[in-house]
Amino acid sequence: MSTLAGSIYINPVWFPGVMDENVLRGLGSVGVDPHAQQRVLQYFNELKSSPDGWKICASNFTTGQWPSNEIRFFCLQVIEDFLKHRYKVATIEDQQNIKALLLLALKVQADPEVTYKSYLLNKVAQIFSLAFVVDYPQRWSSFFTDLFQSLTGPGTVDLYLRIMLAIDSEVVDREIVHSPQVESERNTMIKDSIREQCVGQLVDSWYQILTSYEKTHPQIVCMCLDVIGRYVSWVDISLIANDRLVLVLLEFMKNKLLRESTCDCIHEIISKGMDPVAKTKLVESFATVLDSAGVMNVSEDEEGDYMAKLAKLVNGMGTNLVVSWQKLVKAGDLPNANFTLQAIENKVPLLLTFLGDEDDDVSSAVISFAQDYINVLKQMNPISPTQRENMERLLCVLVKKMKYDESYNFEQEGEDEAMFQEYRKQIKVLFNNLAQLDSGLILVTVHNINTRTLSHWKTSAVSDIEVAIYLLHLLGEAVPASHSQHFTGDLTKVTVLQEMMRLLVTSRVSCQGHMMVLLSYFETVVRYEKFFNVEPQHIPDVLMSFLDERGLRNPSAQVRSRVAYLFSRFVKGLKHHLQSFLEDILKRLQDLLILNSPDNGYQHLLSSEDQLFVYETAGLLIVHSSLPTEKKKELMRRILAPIVEKFEGLLAKACVETDETKQLLYAQCLHTAMSLASRVSKGFSSQQTMKLCDCVKPFTEVLQVFLQVLSTPVHRQLLHAGVRQFLHRMVVCLGEEILPYIPVAMENLLKYAGAKELHDFIPLMNQLIMKFKDSFVPFLQKVFMPLVRTIFQVLSEPVEEGDQVSTEDKRLLQRSYFLLISTIVSQNVFQVFTYQEASDLQQVMMTLIQGAMDNPDPQGQKMCFGILKRMVDVWGGKGGLEGFEDFMYKNIVPACFMAPVKPTFELGDAQTILALGESAACMKSILDKQGEAFVTYLQTEYLPTLNISPQGSQEYCQALKADLKTYKNFLKVFFARAKS
Repeated sequence: MSTLAGSIYINPVWFPGVMDENVLRGLGSVGVDPHAQQRVLQYFNELKSSPDGWKICASNFTTGQWPSNEIRFFCLQVIEDFLKHRYKVATIEDQQNIKALLLLALKVQADPEVTYKSYLLNKVAQIFSLAFVVDYPQRWSSFFTDLFQSLTGPGTVDLYLRIMLAIDSEVVDREIVHSPQVESERNTMIKDSIREQCVGQLVDSWYQILTSYEKTHPQIVCMCLDVIGRYVSWVDISLIANDRLVLVLLEFMKNKLLRESTCDCIHEIISKGMDPVAKTKLVESFATVLDSAGVMNVSEDEEGDYMAKLAKLVNGMGTNLVVSWQKLVKAGDLPNANFTLQAIENKVPLLLTFLGDEDDDVSSAVISFAQDYINVLKQMNPISPTQRENMERLLCVLVKKMKYDESYNFEQEGEDEAMFQEYRKQIKVLFNNLAQLDSGLILVTVHNINTRTLSHWKTSAVSDIEVAIYLLHLLGEAVPASHSQHFTGDLTKVTVLQEMMRLLVTSRVSCQGHMMVLLSYFETVVRYEKFFNVEPQHIPDVLMSFLDERGLRNPSAQVRSRVAYLFSRFVKGLKHHLQSFLEDILKRLQDLLILNSPDNGYQHLLSSEDQLFVYETAGLLIVHSSLPTEKKKELMRRILAPIVEKFEGLLAKACVETDETKQLLYAQCLHTAMSLASRVSKGFSSQQTMKLCDCVKPFTEVLQVFLQVLSTPVHRQLLHAGVRQFLHRMVVCLGEEILPYIPVAMENLLKYAGAKELHDFIPLMNQLIMKFKDSFVPFLQKVFMPLVRTIFQVLSEPVEEGDQVSTEDKRLLQRSYFLLISTIVSQNVFQVFTYQEASDLQQVMMTLIQGAMDNPDPQGQKMCFGILKRMVDVWGGKGGLEGFEDFMYKNIVPACFMAPVKPTFELGDAQTILALGESAACMKSILDKQGEAFVTYLQTEYLPTLNISPQGSQEYCQALKADLKTYKNFLKVFFARAKS
């Protein structure tokens, strides 16, 4: 005989076999020794696939031969796999063995010396639930009776409760995705059987556990409360919400070890789906007894965790009542709706208490109720005096809760600070919704707070000043009006906003110094930039705040960084008001435009990323100034000069530097220089072009300097990326002045280019084609095939197995190649193709056929079919390209039939259906160009080769002649039938 825990006996004939000792000894090394991990995994798979593997594990689990927790858990995992995948069709003998094993595991828990780890008990419970959903009620009708009979002590009760939770996860838990219909029907049948046979016994067992273990095993009571909360959703509410159980729950609310779990349990009870009238009565009954017991009269020194649970309970009461009220209103049951509405109103004082709690976790627990209450008020017409008072109190709480706490670490924000920012966003949503309900109340309140605080900011707390400015900032989105109407339209709103903005910029609060006050100030100034169109006299002071130690020269890097961006927005919005300040601004920005480099140790106020905004701002000011073009050119040269002056020296150092770390730093600096020059060009527009501003020469001179890096042997990808970025900008800003520089740029960019570099280069070609079209054709005709051959060569290079990066680079390059061809055909520069040798063009077109047929990427297939259609439109009729008609019949038509029947062509995929649509359009274009001759060819020559019957051919051709939508729908059915 074998033993389990030294006291329980079991027949070893049920579970023959022994486990591999060597592998089991290695279990403790898993995670440390990869070889041991591999051996365990292999052995695990062997046991899973073996018919007797689970029996071997069951034997070892029950005998206790290997007492370690790791091995026991290993055994349970193998048994779990058997239950999940093979138990449903197991023999009666195997079913009885599983039953015996489970009951034995439960019985062992009666032994006080047995102390299984929690995760082992959870796994046993899960195995119980897996057997339960298969066996109950047919093969194991006595399941619950067997469980009840085993409850002989805390150990068995603990496992019983875990089993109940595991059953809930398998049968009820809505957060766990269950497979449709079959599982749904199974779960419904199980719940119906429980309700019919033993639900009363279940509830009685829970009651006995609650009353028996309250003093000795509070953790068991908490788990039992969790079970009740889980099961109440489908158990008759009268079995739970009755005097017997409610009295116990009320008693538990006085017990510090049990009250949090009790709150959760009551929350689940009142959240049960019910008729709205019954739901209101249920919520109110609990509200009454809890209030009578003094539970809701919480003191300020209560534990935060308990307060959060209690807040969650209040939130549940409120939100459930609101749902009931909405249903009653919709049903037209006004008496009950009014009763429920009064119940909601009665909970508002509790809502405000918890929402205003100092602990944000407590406050956030009732936010849903607050949101729902505001939505209720939106439907009130008129709002009662009490409701208006509630709104005002709610607004006061929101303002209070928006304030930063004294413990907030502004300099080094951590997890607590991030959590507050998320919480503040939730409060902001409530504020915005309250503003939608009553914008007048919001405007008056914010105006009063601003006037009171900003007028006396020197004696006010930082948190009060910041929130006053923040509230003004929020008005921009909270009070209904587009940004362009902030200072036009509703005179009341205009007046209030103007007064507050005037006070903000004239109060000198920007001199307060705290980083959060400054950030709120700058954010608000930029949000209401149109205020300065109305009162431009304030611009000089605000401008100075951006440029001095309050803004771009602030001691805080965080402030400087944000201000760099906000200043660029401020200038964009008010550029026409800044003409007279232009040279002064540029002079003050001059030291911020010095290129950061390793040589100066990056000792600059702004990072390279921040400098991008400053360079863009400087360029914008120059371009949109009213200065003569000669002056604009001079100023632009002055802006670009620091970049050019350092660039060549840095390039020389990068080429001779042998230290790889410094070499990379130089390359990054060169890339940054090119990025900064690119951003300067952002100031040009279709109205203020580079040519009109006489700035072509400064930028072409810079381009010549930048092109020198193309021959640099170090960090090619990084440096080439910088050149490509600048070329992209120059294509946008320059006219044909850019074209002379393209040959040398292209030659160097494509020299030794890999898949990624080619992929990154092709968008530049596409941009040039779209911008210059015919002007670019002569050059493109000459370079097209060399470029294509380079692409073909790179795509044909072998990739090491498992090299996902190179595989992805090639996939992207192939798509870019098709995009290049697509750009040529969409821009109607077909002379690029006709210039090529016939054999070269044939090769290109065959790649399109291959891409349409064999490309596993449906977007690539769609693109290929689209290109082929465009070629058919241009070359597919009389007088078209020589040989194209033959190509069309021999290649394009077969591609349209062969691609959709490929295994990779998934007709259920949305992108694939788009590709099918393009192939359909391609066939329609051939019909349009070839007419009845094409139909005759299909019916008499091509379709018979596909073994399609005459009737099928006729149906196909009739669909082809119909409109495109009808034809597409036909093709879905046609090819689905062909693949079946």
